[in-house]
Amino acid sequence: MLYQLYETQRALMSPFAEFASASAKLYSHPLSPFAHTPMSQRLSAGLDLMHRLAKEYEKPEFDIRGIEVDGVEVAVQELVPVTKPFCRLLRFKRYTDDLAVLSKMKEQPTVLVVAPLSGHHSTLLRDTVKQLLKDHKVFITDWTDARMVPLENGPFHLDDYIAYVQEFIRHIGPECHVISVCQPTVPVLAAISLMASQGETTPRSMTMMGGPIDASKSPTAVNNLAMNRSFSWFETNVIYRVPTNFPGAGRAVYPGFLQHTGFVAMNPDRHATSHYDYFLDLVQGDDEGAEAHRQFYDEYNAVLDMPAEYYLDTIKTVFQDFALINGTWVVNGQLVRPQDIKGTALLTVEGELDDISGAGQTRAAHDLCSGIEREDQHHYVAEGAGHYGIFSGRRWREKVYPQVRDFIAKYDHAGTMAAAPKRRKRS
Repeated sequence: MLYQLYETQRALMSPFAEFASASAKLYSHPLSPFAHTPMSQRLSAGLDLMHRLAKEYEKPEFDIRGIEVDGVEVAVQELVPVTKPFCRLLRFKRYTDDLAVLSKMKEQPTVLVVAPLSGHHSTLLRDTVKQLLKDHKVFITDWTDARMVPLENGPFHLDDYIAYVQEFIRHIGPECHVISVCQPTVPVLAAISLMASQGETTPRSMTMMGGPIDASKSPTAVNNLAMNRSFSWFETNVIYRVPTNFPGAGRAVYPGFLQHTGFVAMNPDRHATSHYDYFLDLVQGDDEGAEAHRQFYDEYNAVLDMPAEYYLDTIKTVFQDFALINGTWVVNGQLVRPQDIKGTALLTVEGELDDISGAGQTRAAHDLCSGIEREDQHHYVAEGAGHYGIFSGRRWREKVYPQVRDFIAKYDHAGTMAAAPKRRKRS
């Protein structure tokens, strides 16, 4: 019922949001006589803010049309090599007529970025992708909003997530490097562990950033909610059916608007201040500051629904049973054994001020991956960086990315790790 009430409210607010937008333009457009009346700037700013608070936010585009490689502007095109019911594998293909740059790009490492399926769209990693494209061939998982997936496509469990990751790795090939950001660190480690146990060729490296490998270490408010509530509480209180006005009508989901509300509730003062600053930027004519606000909240407010099965599996496996670190996680009848990984280098990245995945949670992967030689295990703490700062923004570009880039470059050729066994290729 809550989902239906939310949709009803959204439908009722939509005309008001459009009216506020039109009125804001009426008081700001230079050709409008109302724009020259007293208090017009404040009226326009207030109406614009009302519009943004009441509007619906659609999934943003990556909108990466080009990047610069060695001082040469290179065109970028989005391709979709693999489509699954709950995810698309995107490839950012780079094009140039400069033969020297083209030759260099062909030799650059291939990276699979596994984006989180945790309420936001994969475009949240736009800055991650843009930076990686300067030195890598880049693929990314683009998870589908569960409310857009018809019921006939069946359920989607955490085991299915792992299977998707494995399929994408096999499609790209064993020369790839895998980067997992936040939530996917756990299923990605499981996927590669299972591949290693089966004797498959595993990626050359895996970079795990700000994820709950061991959520019992330095638990945050997010961790505490998942650990302190019973499994039945989540089943009863946060799972709802998709309303009839979407293709996935009737599907059980964890709605994105609930996730978004939870994130806002964690830092209400910060968001209130940000919106007030936006109002002041509009009044003062600070277009750059106002645009920065729009870009952030266009992304932050665009949320997706998660399949209920996947969400509940994650709560139980990662935050309640701690199945990965306890060595009790079984996927399709096979025990997840990170210690079986031997030919893949490991880098973990944590943010000093991360309030989503606490200190030590990601680093725990090193103890689990005991089969990887110590000299091929690396850890980096980004000083002054919060959760989003390790994959987006100035600290990502200036501090974290150079570490990731150099790590991938170090292991981007065969025979790098002396301890790596000969790995048979899966037929």
